[in-house]
Amino acid sequence: MSLYQTDNSTNVRKGEELNLQKLNLYLKDNAPHVGEVLEITQFAGGFSNLTYCLKTAVKDYVLRRPPFGANIKSAHDMGREFKVLSLLKPVYHKVPTPVSFCEDLSVMDSPFYIMDRIEGVILRATNAPKMQLPAQTLRASSEALIDNLVTLHGLNIETTGLLQLGKPEGYVQRQVEGWIKRYYNSETDKIESLDKIADWLKANIPSAQHASFIHNDYKYDNVVMNPDNLADIVGVLDWEMATVGDALMDLGGTLAYWSEAGDTDEIKFFNLTWLPGNLTRQEVIARYAGKSGRDVSNMLFYYIFGLYKNAVIAQQIYARWKQGHTKDPRFGTLLPIIKGLSAKAVNALEQDKV
Repeated sequence: MSLYQTDNSTNVRKGEELNLQKLNLYLKDNAPHVGEVLEITQFAGGFSNLTYCLKTAVKDYVLRRPPFGANIKSAHDMGREFKVLSLLKPVYHKVPTPVSFCEDLSVMDSPFYIMDRIEGVILRATNAPKMQLPAQTLRASSEALIDNLVTLHGLNIETTGLLQLGKPEGYVQRQVEGWIKRYYNSETDKIESLDKIADWLKANIPSAQHASFIHNDYKYDNVVMNPDNLADIVGVLDWEMATVGDALMDLGGTLAYWSEAGDTDEIKFFNLTWLPGNLTRQEVIARYAGKSGRDVSNMLFYYIFGLYKNAVIAQQIYARWKQGHTKDPRFGTLLPIIKGLSAKAVNALEQDKV
């Protein structure tokens, strides 16, 4: 028996059901080796693409589709996410094996893809505090998390074909301008601190670094761990924003999720890294620098951008809820989170510290 319980799916949320008959007809013609899906359940975590468990008589598969009512094409591109997995799998084994991609809207009213399921433990802010994990366990897990990020950033983007996933030239500037535009396109409430951070980011774009393959949403709850050893990462999930660009943008995103004991509840909401034993943000930076050899002297910019991006993602989801495109009650609680992230970014800027 494993030390820790593996991640499980539950009943599908109301309004997010899939048509089992249509899905099985599609699989029969396009992926017959999967067999008949007997039951569909849903993974509760995540605020972006919807993730379902397809149970067959032999094994479980995972289906990913965009949220109902979403119109942010670049953030919910199922075909691109499937392509990322297809390119990664031969060179990085800690990703699910892609099975089938479907863009026929008659099956599910949206594109979707299916992949193998990687079973294991996913530590989340909602479950980890209840698990009473020893500090030494979380220390080892957080170190493994950063070491694995270094491994990802070290993949050869040319020999692997990963270079085709992005345009590294001008990446940071495009990201800054793009996320600022996304924010104002989804703005519902005037938040002056976000205006201030947007202006600062535009004025402080750093010079380009060596291009790397980046995950762009790398944190505990996108990592699957061995239930017998939480320092052993067996899978990395949610590749929807993966691309080629500045590796420190990826690290900054991870740091933006990396809450500490002294942070507010709005920041702790995003991760479990405030639990005793985890590396601090400064220790994360030091470990990453030591393992990768990269210059991290300008991490404040990347950290503040990460906080801003998280606030924008939350704002987009909140706006979709406010417009009635989703009924998920979690989404209606995001405004204090958005304000908390923006306040954290302003504080980091004023303190000149990650």
